[in-house]
Amino acid sequence: MTGFRADLHCHSRCSDGSLTPLELLEKAHQIGLQGLSITDHDTIKAYDGELFKKAEELGLILCSGVEFSCQLKGVNVHILGYGFDVTSKQLQEFCMKHQKRRRERNLKILLKLRQHQMVITEEELESIPLVHVIGRPHIAALMLQKGYVTSIKEAFDRYLGDGKCCFDQGGAFSVDETITLIHQAGGKAFIAHPHLIKKSKIVKELLEKKFDGLEGYYALFHKADNQRWVDRAQEKGWLISGGSDFHGDLRPFIPLGASWVDEVTFQNIIQKK
Repeated sequence: MTGFRADLHCHSRCSDGSLTPLELLEKAHQIGLQGLSITDHDTIKAYDGELFKKAEELGLILCSGVEFSCQLKGVNVHILGYGFDVTSKQLQEFCMKHQKRRRERNLKILLKLRQHQMVITEEELESIPLVHVIGRPHIAALMLQKGYVTSIKEAFDRYLGDGKCCFDQGGAFSVDETITLIHQAGGKAFIAHPHLIKKSKIVKELLEKKFDGLEGYYALFHKADNQRWVDRAQEKGWLISGGSDFHGDLRPFIPLGASWVDEVTFQNIIQKK
């Protein structure tokens, strides 16, 4: 890997990745990345301890990051936050509200699975080590472990995916309040992977909101697919982020660094407002 590259979308064991935050730093260093943002779902626990110091020792520029789940008119939307103050009490409290929402949703999913003769207890789910935010991928992993399905993909395709028989929407936070919280913590708010949003009306409405940017380069999407969103961002004068959405063992087909941004783009994101 040559030249400056920063992956601004990856997950650690604090949510649904398979590597610890420190292991993610090591891996980023090994493959030649110069910048990184760990964007765990609904938690900033990865930034506890001396992660920034370790990144500096490895010669990596680490940007604080998070990926929040929210809804717009019943459609799931993900928002990436970058460059915020990791000690922000408001942001930490918002993460705790998200985790409460997830626990309540998980219980409803477990009940539906039990109705389909697939028994997973709350204790089994909560006992997964080193995980702070438990979600559908962890339920799917237990379904595989217990022999209820033959793959994580089958678990989602048949039972856990949006609209499937054991899916539960759960409570939701709005796009606007999520953007506001990120801004209050000194961060910048981006639309995550707009490539995956199927409803054009939702995309149109999102583009009218007070985002700072959108994720233009994503996972393994082709250049033409990415360029569509890069163009939209440039039309609005927004910043552009990019990243792999690396999860490790849960999504082994997407490697860290699969998508990235260059140094100028990265610096535009991490500079203070």
